[in-house]
Order: sequence, then structure tokens, then C-alpha cells
Amino acid sequence: MSELKFCAPCVLGVEGICANDLKFNGIDNARAENGRVIFSGDFTTLARANLISRYSERIQIILSEFNAETFDELFEGVKNIPWENYISEKDSFPVKGSSLDSKLFSVTDCQKIIKKAVCDRLSSKYHISWFEESGAVHQIQFLIRKDRASILLDTSGDGLHKRGYRTESNDAPIKETLAAVMVDLMRVRGSHFVVDPMCGSGTILIEAAMKALKIAPGLNRRFSAESWSQIPASVWELERERLKGEIDRSCSFSAIGYDIDESALETARKNAERAGVSDRIKFIKRDIKDFSFDSEYQTTIVNPPYGERLLDINAAEELYKIMGEKFIPGKGKSYGIITPDDDFEKLFKRKADKRRKLYNGTLKCQFYMFYK
Repeated sequence: MSELKFCAPCVLGVEGICANDLKFNGIDNARAENGRVIFSGDFTTLARANLISRYSERIQIILSEFNAETFDELFEGVKNIPWENYISEKDSFPVKGSSLDSKLFSVTDCQKIIKKAVCDRLSSKYHISWFEESGAVHQIQFLIRKDRASILLDTSGDGLHKRGYRTESNDAPIKETLAAVMVDLMRVRGSHFVVDPMCGSGTILIEAAMKALKIAPGLNRRFSAESWSQIPASVWELERERLKGEIDRSCSFSAIGYDIDESALETARKNAERAGVSDRIKFIKRDIKDFSFDSEYQTTIVNPPYGERLLDINAAEELYKIMGEKFIPGKGKSYGIITPDDDFEKLFKRKADKRRKLYNGTLKCQFYMFYK
């Protein structure tokens, strides 16, 4: 098969981080675009991107991009794609997608047209008129933006934020990919000591430990494309073995997570064990009011409960004041705090040295970073 073109959609604002992550892992041609990263390669690239990407939502193959102002144009554009290179006679190929600012605005009608075009193409190639779709799933996705259609094939299955370690979580958990972005922005390395004083199910600390120990985020899960007959199983096996060999357990990284909820702490311990980092993180019951420094050099990263997530506005604001009193500046001390509250710095009583706009789901937040 000729070289494949890939798309790694990601949260707005982290495209550069996502592209650099792929480049660091040997995918040199990754380039950031609005809300996604584009790159090319072969089946090994496909497997590697799924296994190593900490920040993207999934890995898709871009099959075609063309103008489609009518259903005929959409049908012909889809039918021209060599689907027989990707989908076998018994494979399942559901269709989903979205349309925005386009003449073809009915998603349901677009789904039907695309499905029919794929069936027509495969019928002519396999000489069959009915597809049982009992085999491996090949999820077809379409995006139509301003009459420009993109036809993609999802290779991940479940979103890449599902690492496999978090089978349980507390209320309103932070997404693993967002936690990984926060860890990256705080420049966590193998020598760091990291604290989360409101750790919940432990996601931030687990992501920090996995990055520090160079544990690929996808090692403990499976991907949709692993069941495709078109990709040799050896491709996945070799990439997994290579990544296992890169794990560095000789580093000095350690972390502590605090929370007032014992059930959340127990969940965090189980999650850390499943992620293979339980020997690097302690989880202890403690209120933020009792926060103190456990080390001369300490990186604190926290996703506090706030007005639109668990706490009412007044309680959230009181929490910011307490954090401002406890998170004192000084050499060797850095803090990263994510919140949607525009008044955070005023309540915290200190201006951030740096801030970054991030999205926690659909909620626009600021990640405030303090280094001095």
C-alpha cells in the first residue's frame, strides 16, 4: 500500500504540543493545523501514533478531501476512494460525521449517501450485492466544512484518552489527555517530585509518572485497527516491544496525591497500580487547608473543584483564597492550576508567570502557571 496520510485531532490550543510529541517519537513530518495534527507514513506509523500519542484524541487515516456541494458530488467523491484496500468482504463499516456551514447540512442524508457509495464500490470489486458486516469494525468518519468534505477512517476505536488504567473514577474526572498537557506545560521530567493536593482519582499524577518513566500511554489498551486483516499483527507486536524497552524505571521521579475523600484515594491507588506506577505515587488523606511542602523542590499541579464542576461559586472562591495562602512562592516551587474562573488571580492574590487557554471538555479554562 502507498504512503498513508493521517490526522490526529486534538483539543484546540494543544496542536503544537501534540505535533512535537509525535516528532519526538520519530514521526518527523507531523505538522500542526487548527484542531489537528497531520502526518504521513505506513502501518508502523499508524501503530506507533496510537501507542505513543499523549495529547491527541484519536488517529485517523485521511482517505480523501474534495468539494461537495451536491449529493452527487459527495457520492462520486466517496466512490472514487479505493475502499477495497481497507475493507474486506465481511468487515463492518459504519458511518458517522458532521457538517457545518455547508449546503449538505443533513448529517443523516450524508451518512446514507456515503454508505451507499462505499457499498457500490465494494460490490463492484467483490462481486457481491449484500454485506453481512460481521467482521472487524472500520469506522468511517466524515467532516464537511464550508462545502469541503474530508473522508476518514478511524484506527483507534475508543478515544486515546482511554489509556486502560482508569476503570473507575470520581465525579467530574479530568480527561487523561488534558492532564498530560498540564504535565507537559509544567515541564515534568524524570527527576521531579510532583504533588496534587486535590488528586481525586489520581489522573494528573499518573500521567506525570507515565511521562517521567517514559511509559507509552497506549501500552495497556487495544485499538480498532489491531483487528484489521490488512495490518500484520507483527507491526503492533514490534512497536509494543520497542516501547517497552524504552521504559526508564531508573529515574528518581516520585509523587504524592492528597484528597479528603478516602474512596477517591482508594480509586487512585487502583488506577496507579493498573498504570504500572504505584511504586512512584503515595495517596494520603489530607485537606487543602493542611497543605505543606514535602520537599525543597516541588511541582504542584491541581485541577480544583469549581463553580461549574462540583462546588458552588462561593465555595470555589474560598478554595482559591486558601490556595493563594498555602502555595507560597520560592526557589524550587512551581504551581500549575486549571480553572474557568476569570477572577482566579484576584482571589489567589498573585499574577501568574504564564497562562495557557485550555478546554476541559467544552468548558473554556485557563491554566495558570507560577514559577517564581
